[in-house]
Amino acid sequence: MTDERTYPVARTEEEWRAELSPAEYQVLRQAGTERPWTGEYTDTKTQGVYSCRACGAELFRSDTKFDSHCGWPSFYAPLAEDRVQYIEDSSLGMKRVEVRCASCGSHLGHVFEGEGYDVPTDQRYCINSISLRLEPTEG
Repeated sequence: MTDERTYPVARTEEEWRAELSPAEYQVLRQAGTERPWTGEYTDTKTQGVYSCRACGAELFRSDTKFDSHCGWPSFYAPLAEDRVQYIEDSSLGMKRVEVRCASCGSHLGHVFEGEGYDVPTDQRYCINSISLRLEPTEG
């Protein structure tokens, strides 16, 4: 991932490679995508907070997760707008909006609007499970 932006959590690519598994590195640092329906959180109903797997920043709450049946975990809003960063992505010949962790710049997935889901924001944050770590809460 070549990027001129700076982030509060900064590591060299060699340090990221040492900290992350090859699959995690490919998605988080190279903007890859895990195959649909293979992620550990796709169908999870556990209550808790989803954090960035790379740096631990809290990103999403389980109460904003919904079933979109797209093959990846879907959320209708981040924990707070300053927790994520939005970047225009035209890599596949279409306009999309990439979602990155605002703390470390790691790739999380994409956000889509206007798809008609019955959620408060009419947005679907389509996030790779491998980009997240769920910390369960009691409740």
